[in-house]
Amino acid sequence: MTQYSKWYHPYKTDKKYSKKVAYFSMEFAIDQALKTYSGGLGFLAGSHMRSAYELKQNLIGIGMLWKYGYYDQGRNEDGTLAPHFVQKHYSFLEDTGIQVSVRVVDNPNVQVRAFVLKPEIFGTVPMYFLSTDLPENDHLSRTITDRLYDANELTRIGQSIVLGVGGAKVVEALGGSDIIHLNEGHGLPAFYYLKDKGYKKENFVFTTHTPEKAGNEEREGELLNKMAFFSRTLSPDEVKVETDHGMLSYTVAALRHAKKANAVSKLHAKVSKGMWKDYKGISKIIPITNAQNQSYWQDKTLAAAMEKGNKKAFVKRKHELKAQLFKVVADQTGKIFDPSVLTIVWARRFAGYKRADLLLSQIDRFEKILENDKHQVQVIWAGKPYPRDFEAIDVFNRLHNFSLSHKNVAVLTGYELELSRLLKEGSDIWLNNPRITREASGTSGMTAAMNGSVNVSTDDGWIPEFAKDGKNCFVLPPADTSLPLDKHDQVDYENLYKILEDKVVPLYYDKNDKWLDIAFASMKDVLPEFGSHRMAAQYYDELY
Repeated sequence: MTQYSKWYHPYKTDKKYSKKVAYFSMEFAIDQALKTYSGGLGFLAGSHMRSAYELKQNLIGIGMLWKYGYYDQGRNEDGTLAPHFVQKHYSFLEDTGIQVSVRVVDNPNVQVRAFVLKPEIFGTVPMYFLSTDLPENDHLSRTITDRLYDANELTRIGQSIVLGVGGAKVVEALGGSDIIHLNEGHGLPAFYYLKDKGYKKENFVFTTHTPEKAGNEEREGELLNKMAFFSRTLSPDEVKVETDHGMLSYTVAALRHAKKANAVSKLHAKVSKGMWKDYKGISKIIPITNAQNQSYWQDKTLAAAMEKGNKKAFVKRKHELKAQLFKVVADQTGKIFDPSVLTIVWARRFAGYKRADLLLSQIDRFEKILENDKHQVQVIWAGKPYPRDFEAIDVFNRLHNFSLSHKNVAVLTGYELELSRLLKEGSDIWLNNPRITREASGTSGMTAAMNGSVNVSTDDGWIPEFAKDGKNCFVLPPADTSLPLDKHDQVDYENLYKILEDKVVPLYYDKNDKWLDIAFASMKDVLPEFGSHRMAAQYYDELY
C-alpha cells in the first residue's frame, strides 16, 4: 500500500485541526496547469485547499478529473467567442491504485479511478481526482468525466453519482472520515450512500452558494431513482418523502442531511434563510464568508510597499505589473495600453445577473468617459460564459464588437488563474456590478484588493462586510430590489457613471496621493479577514 492509498498528510496535523475532513467539490482551481474549474466556486475551493495545507489541517479534497477540462476559450474568425474542447494530460497526477465501482442507471459496475495531487506539487492538502475514462468502462461510462458541467442532463446526474458515491467509496478506501463536507450540492449522493453505511447527521456539513432558487440544481425524483442517484433503489413512498411535488432540490436535500450548513457571506446567510424557511427539517445556516489565499494571490512587492507606506515603490511596482498585463492585451488585441493610464477591469464568469455590459447601457455617456483626453481611462473585460449560455455569449460578443472601434477597450479570452492574477495585479479599478442579493460572495474583488486594485461595486456579497465607501472602495447606492429589472439596472448604471465621472477618475489624476491612500486602505482592510486562513479555521471552529 502506497502512502497515497491511505489517509496521509506530509506533516504532523495541528491539534486544533485533528478531525478528519473530506471536502467534496465539483471544481477546484489549484493551478493554471490543472484544468478542473470553471469559475468562482473552483477559485474558492482551491484557496481553501492551499490554506488547509498551510495551517496543517487534517483535510483532503475530493474532486473530478475532467478529460477536457471546462473548455478552452478561443475565438472565431471574427474574434467572437468559440469554445474549444481539448484533451488534457497531467504527468504530475499519480495513480493511487484505488479503483471503486458505482452504479449509473442499469450499469452496476462503472469503474472510478482515483488520482492523487500530492501536496508538494502545488502546496495543497492531498487531493483525489476521480475519472471514469478507463479501458474497463464502456463508451458512455468513459464520457461521464469528459466535461465539467456537461449540458446533457443524464450525464450531469452521472457526474454527481461519480463524485458523490465514487468519492465516498474512495474516502472509505483511504480509511474513512469524521466529516463529509459538500461544497455545493453536486456531490449529494455521498450523503445518501454514507447514511446507508451508518454515517450520522453529525458527520455531514454543507456549503450553499447560489442565492436564487432557480440556480439551485433540481431534478425529477423518479429519474434520479432510475439513475441510482440515491445509491440504492428507493420505493415510490421513499421517493415521495425525499422530494417536494416529485422534484428533488439538491440544496434542500443537502440541508436536510447536514448537521449544519454555511452560506458564503453574511448577506447571503440572510438571503438563504429566507429562501429555505418554508422547508421542514433543514439544518441551521450560518455565515462563513468566502475568502482567498494570500500567499497565492498577493504580489509580495506591492504588499511590502504598502506595509512600509512607500507610495513611490507601490506606484513603480504597479506600473511594472500593468506593463505585464498589457503585453497580453497587445498580443490578443493588437492594442498598446499605457501603464500610466487609469485601468478599469471587469473579469469573472459571464452571467446575466453579473451585468458585464452595464457600462454600455448609455453608449454616448460611456464614450465621453473613454474619449476624455485630460483624464484617460482604459477598460478590459474578461470572463467565461457557460459554453451553451448563448445569452451570455452574446454579451461577450457585443463587448468584443464594441471594443473594435475603441483603442482603449479590450476584451480578452482565456480567463483562468494566470490571467486572473495578471488582471488583479495590473488593474487600478476592479468593477463589480451584480444585481444586489444575486451575488452570494464574489471573491474576485478580494484578490484585487490584496493587490491595491480599488473595488467599485454594488453593495452585494462580501462587500457589505468590507466596504468603507470613499475610504477603501467605492460603493453604488443600493437600488430598490423590488423594481422591475430594467428600472433596477437604470438606477445602477446611472450611479456607476456618476461615481466614475465625479469621484474615481478625477481622484486618480487630480488627487493621486489620496487615491493611493484608498488603495493602501483596501490592502490593509482585506487581510486577514478575507484571507482563506480565516475561512479554513472558521470551518473547523464553527462547522466541523
